[in-house]
Amino acid sequence: MYPQQRQWFNKSLPQTLQSAVILFYINAAFSLLDFFVGGASLIVLLGLVLSVGAALGIANERKWGYVLGVVTAGLLVVLYLYLMLAFHSFGVVLDLLFAGVLLALLLHPQSRNHERIWFH
Repeated sequence: MYPQQRQWFNKSLPQTLQSAVILFYINAAFSLLDFFVGGASLIVLLGLVLSVGAALGIANERKWGYVLGVVTAGLLVVLYLYLMLAFHSFGVVLDLLFAGVLLALLLHPQSRNHERIWFH
């Protein structure tokens, strides 16, 4: 028996989860760019690692990947809300919107049903 192949993207996932995987990769790319351009920050590096981990976990239909994705997206929403309200920094509005869409995609009933039935 051959070992299971790992995949970066899974075309058999529902559209909501496919979109979430793509958004996690986009978030990781922006985190990588911010890491090199904006300065090395532990929070940015953590966001990069969590985004890639969640995308890979979801693409390979793992429950831990889905949970990591929901936690990561939720933490991003809380972080951007905090930055916006505490520092009156409205430059993070698009980041907040991005994180909110990501969380909504993961918590969509179609995503939750697929995760409950097919993820292991």
